[in-house]
Amino acid sequence: MAAADRLPLDMFYEREQRHPDKRYMVQPLAGGQLETLTWAQVGEQARRAAAWLREQELEPLSRIAIISKNCAHWIVADLAIWMAGHVSVPLYPNLTAESVRQVLEHAEAQLAFIGKLDDWPAMAPGVPAAVRCIGLPLRPSGRFDHLWSDLQCCAPITDSPRPPAEQLMTIIYTSGTTGTPKGVMHNYSNFAFAASRAIKLFNVAEEDRLLSYLPLCHVAERMFVEMASIYAGQSIFFAESLETFVEDLRRARPTVFFGVPRIWSKFHHGVIARMPARKLDRLLRVPLLGRLVGRKVLKGLGLDAVRFALSGAAPVPEALLNWYRRLGLDLQEVYGMTENCGYSHVCRPGRYKAGWIGQNNPDVQVRISEEGEVLVRSGATMQGYYKDAEKTAETLTADGFLRTGDKGEQDAEGNLRLTGRIKEIFKTSKGKYVAPAPIENRLAVHARIEQVCVVGDGLPQPMALCVLSEVARQEPRSDVENSLARLLAEINAVLDKHEQLQGLILVKDVWAVENGFLTPTLKIKRNVVESAYGGRFAEWGERREPVLWHE
Repeated sequence: MAAADRLPLDMFYEREQRHPDKRYMVQPLAGGQLETLTWAQVGEQARRAAAWLREQELEPLSRIAIISKNCAHWIVADLAIWMAGHVSVPLYPNLTAESVRQVLEHAEAQLAFIGKLDDWPAMAPGVPAAVRCIGLPLRPSGRFDHLWSDLQCCAPITDSPRPPAEQLMTIIYTSGTTGTPKGVMHNYSNFAFAASRAIKLFNVAEEDRLLSYLPLCHVAERMFVEMASIYAGQSIFFAESLETFVEDLRRARPTVFFGVPRIWSKFHHGVIARMPARKLDRLLRVPLLGRLVGRKVLKGLGLDAVRFALSGAAPVPEALLNWYRRLGLDLQEVYGMTENCGYSHVCRPGRYKAGWIGQNNPDVQVRISEEGEVLVRSGATMQGYYKDAEKTAETLTADGFLRTGDKGEQDAEGNLRLTGRIKEIFKTSKGKYVAPAPIENRLAVHARIEQVCVVGDGLPQPMALCVLSEVARQEPRSDVENSLARLLAEINAVLDKHEQLQGLILVKDVWAVENGFLTPTLKIKRNVVESAYGGRFAEWGERREPVLWHE
């Protein structure tokens, strides 16, 4: 860590002193009410909670969980844990009871803050009896060992603790598209390195506004919202629910907005559902009118004030990037992992190259291994996996580079392009290797396709399992089939012979987090998809039809 890097708590104390009465967080409440917290109020509440935590006489660096959807007190609790000298362990708010138990037992959590949740009764049985639960202000109904109001009765701590840079700060359990979650350990130095450079890279400041809606337990939201607000002084608006999301977005009018490809695709499908794609395209081509129409579309989405629009977690189809640019929104892809605080690559303004992510961030080193794997190293690289030295050694090279698991290449200007996942590449029965991601990206841009997963391990030819968009589900089957058959022919025409798709399978299921097909960050779990439909792959392949309905 460079000497100039300020640690997160230091930055918070500075903000607290510099503008105590400035708006920090805006939290929607029941009945359409709003709660606004200033920096001083957040600081006082965190200090009172820290005092209570100190009274519990826990061992230093005890692990304390946060189980909640995004809300203001998620961040207040995080600050309190750090001020008390402990380690925060955030959990996804939609885990099964068994997953909750697995994480809490592995982390040896002593306490758990319980906040805004949709189905706490289903999760609660997973909390070990020894873990005391503290109900946050937006807690679900039920009995808790302690309430946030109990903690607020304590006198606030009078000191301003400053943990050393190398001290463990948080353990983030990865969602993972395969396998069981791993506990990624980050110290204060890791977060400081990434946050201090990110705010300079994106030139964000106190006047900027953020909308927090992706899980705060994920490293991207943790960095782009929690850490960015602390380091740049931005205001955070929280989303109330899926039903109020557009209203929440319009209220916040964020100037910096981070999304995952599924979100950007849903925005696109929502616009197309209200206005036919051809009509919108025709209007956007008219020079002056096109700018006005694009502005109106963005205003309707609540995105008209956005200066930086970012997407991560998975590639965005190039056609979708171009669609947003035609609206006047310069959507940029970022690349990173939980293991490096999400701080790795982003495209710089004016340096966009079609099909490429962009350049490595300041002070990030990159190299491509002999196997084609992307390796990165920086001050944001994790300390390792909690209680898993073997996996740590597999993931970090001897000289400190992180093995990303992504195959990629660099051009002469330092742009990075991902060509597939090391572990996701499969081999057909003909002995040919296929990388599914580039094929999926070609399919995903189609307005009738909501989600897609290309499979083919051990099959003569790959096939694509597709979830139809809401628009397509309302159309006659014949229209959908004809449109997608043309798409298949177009895509196969540009693929190598061994990559060409046998057909498109239109599955009847909707892939969601709730039914286990998606990770909490909306990535498709390939192992779940293959397990759910694998028994019919051979049958579908033998039928040799370009478009098949899963009946």
